[in-house]
Amino acid sequence: MGYVDVGGGPDGVPMPNYRAIVQQVGPAVVGVTVAGLHRATPSEYLLDLSDPFFRFFHGLPGFQFRLPEQGLGGNVPFRSQGSGFIISSDGLILTNAHVVREAKEVTIKLNDRREFKAKVLGADTATDIAVLRVDATNLLVARLGNSKQLQVGDPVLAIGSPFGFEQTATQGIVSAKGRSLPGDTAVPFIQTDAAVNPGNSGGPLFDGHGAVVGINAQIYSQSGGYQGLSFAIPIDVALKVKDQIVATGRASHARLGVTVQDLNQNLAESFGMSRPDGALIGSVAPGAAAALAGLQPGDVVMSVNDEIMTRSGDLSSRISLAIPGETVRLKIWRDKAVRELSVKLGRADEGASVGSQHDTPARAGQLGLGVRALTREEQLSAHVQGGLLVETVSGAAAGANVMSGDVLLAINGIALKSVEQVNSVIAKKPKVVALLILRDGERLFVPVELG
Repeated sequence: MGYVDVGGGPDGVPMPNYRAIVQQVGPAVVGVTVAGLHRATPSEYLLDLSDPFFRFFHGLPGFQFRLPEQGLGGNVPFRSQGSGFIISSDGLILTNAHVVREAKEVTIKLNDRREFKAKVLGADTATDIAVLRVDATNLLVARLGNSKQLQVGDPVLAIGSPFGFEQTATQGIVSAKGRSLPGDTAVPFIQTDAAVNPGNSGGPLFDGHGAVVGINAQIYSQSGGYQGLSFAIPIDVALKVKDQIVATGRASHARLGVTVQDLNQNLAESFGMSRPDGALIGSVAPGAAAALAGLQPGDVVMSVNDEIMTRSGDLSSRISLAIPGETVRLKIWRDKAVRELSVKLGRADEGASVGSQHDTPARAGQLGLGVRALTREEQLSAHVQGGLLVETVSGAAAGANVMSGDVLLAINGIALKSVEQVNSVIAKKPKVVALLILRDGERLFVPVELG
């Protein structure tokens, strides 16, 4: 398996034997079918049944739609399709968190057509990783590779279920590494030109030797379909999150408490630097780990524990994937000289991380809320102090009519400023919690039964 010399590669470099790779690793790739309830927005109902798009895709596997008569703004049933791959012979499976979002039931389909109900052990929205388990033994396991050894130009192979079509293989090359995307500060994505479409999400990205180096997660598209750019989560990132989820049911992320940006040549020269490498700190959150360690706006972070930071995204992903409470050594550039600082990292759910898009969600399996702390500007606009913005709703909270966009002000009379406060209340396993929410300028109490 792997590379085979066909004599046609540049400078005699052997080409991957994709046929052999698919035959050996294909049985480790699974289809993931999800059923659940979704609170649809009005725009999701604006479906013209005479539209050529609808006529073409209606009836294809994985295609889903909702009819207007199902009621605007209500919870409507949905079915969706994704992919995944087996990492242990006793039924441990990796996929994307967004694949199983709002799931009530998850079904895994193997390439031999056997089907199993799956349990979601945990999902981490910050990295978009979810871990599933099925009750099975002696399953074929995907061999895991080393994403750090990948280089731009290396061949890659994606296998998944685009649009529900099972066991579809597409090939391409690595077109970039360490790519940062808006709102995804925790992941240094692998960018490829392998054709990836809706339904490929959660499926494996293999290197030319047939080892998994990434999890296909996103595409860049102006049409909803493949347009030459797809992004995969490095397997080393996924495994760090998997280990935490298997051990504790959730993943924790560290927090530095800064906003960062890339340097350009002009900025580098103004700071007395010869190269525009590093992460330039734009602001420091008061009381955050960075502030306590003495970091200042205008500092350039050059390395973390001797790991070179070339771009701002390198720092964001390195810190997010660190362990809260870990002490790291930063090499910074300040006043045209190199300095070193030690920083004890905080937790991502201790408050709104400056420049961060998401905090760790409250325990979705019990309450069903994905929330983040309001920014200072959002607090001023809403005329509140503290508060958590509801970004995703499922489970018990959805059944109680909590909505995305609500502001959660208190739980059981406790004024909220951090996600951890919610988790502390839920950890006591109450049967009912009272949520005080702000919606359209009005405050109302919502009881949520947790069973």
